[in-house]
Amino acid sequence: MNLKTVLAVVAGVGFAIPVAAQEREFRLGLITPPVHVWNQEVEALNETLQEESDGRFSIAAFPSGQLGNEATMLQQLQTGALDMAWLTTAEVTTRVPDMAALHAPFLVDNIADAARVLRSEPAREILDGLPRATGTVGVCYAMTGMRQLMTREPVESADDLDGMRFRITPAPAIRTFFEMFGAAPAPMPLTQVYDALANGQIDAIDMDFESIINFRYYEHAPNMMVTNHHMFGMVALVSARVWADLSEEDRTMIGDAIQTHCDRTIDRFVEEEDGKLERLREEDDIEITDDVGPEFFGDIVERWDAEWAEQTPYVARLRELVAEF
Repeated sequence: MNLKTVLAVVAGVGFAIPVAAQEREFRLGLITPPVHVWNQEVEALNETLQEESDGRFSIAAFPSGQLGNEATMLQQLQTGALDMAWLTTAEVTTRVPDMAALHAPFLVDNIADAARVLRSEPAREILDGLPRATGTVGVCYAMTGMRQLMTREPVESADDLDGMRFRITPAPAIRTFFEMFGAAPAPMPLTQVYDALANGQIDAIDMDFESIINFRYYEHAPNMMVTNHHMFGMVALVSARVWADLSEEDRTMIGDAIQTHCDRTIDRFVEEEDGKLERLREEDDIEITDDVGPEFFGDIVERWDAEWAEQTPYVARLRELVAEF
């Protein structure tokens, strides 16, 4: 995003124009645990900012949803009670329907193409709507891995998924996908998923390799289908109120630093995705079914696109973009 454009938008919605440079520790919230790549890059971002600002700026990270769920953190960003957050694009779709296009089922079939989408001009255009819709500045995207399906019981066909209680990330576009193949979506915080699988509260999840490994979900959902059905993005947000208080020079410095670590996050996931799958193959108790593509779900892509194309033109734009890869 052009940071001067963002400044104009922020000013246009009534936030103050910045004051002189000052020392500040920015509070940054995440739902992911300290071992997660996002958290590691936030730690590195803290070091980068301290170095680039000669110690004026630093970041205090609050992992694992310490400040509340993503909806709560988004509200805190809007009021300025929270300075920054790395949130899933799924959460932002509740305020910015255009971002739902990033969750189109089977938009891409591999993580390298997911990275290309997140770095594309259409994806960056979507960020321009965040100041007015959310009271935040979307500096850049990153990602976690592609989403896979994990179930407590073996699955032979899409009919077996009918009626299963699936933990999902609470976002309308994601809910649509699961409801279309007959699942019973069950939104819940990431921190509750392991216990919910263990006690049978849910039957299945969709999750990326990173979280599957970190949380050992396969101990209670040992059947994994490698579907790559959703790319799963992250958007690095700064409260628009906080952004407006910064000088233009500091905005540029902070924006560049955040962009650097968004890019590193994307690159790490692309580079490490295959290795994470191989690591899961080494677990004796996992049954892995490879290459489960959109045909497994029948005409679900066409039906999903037809419904969501009425809400955002970016569904068609991103499909066209990917067709050129």
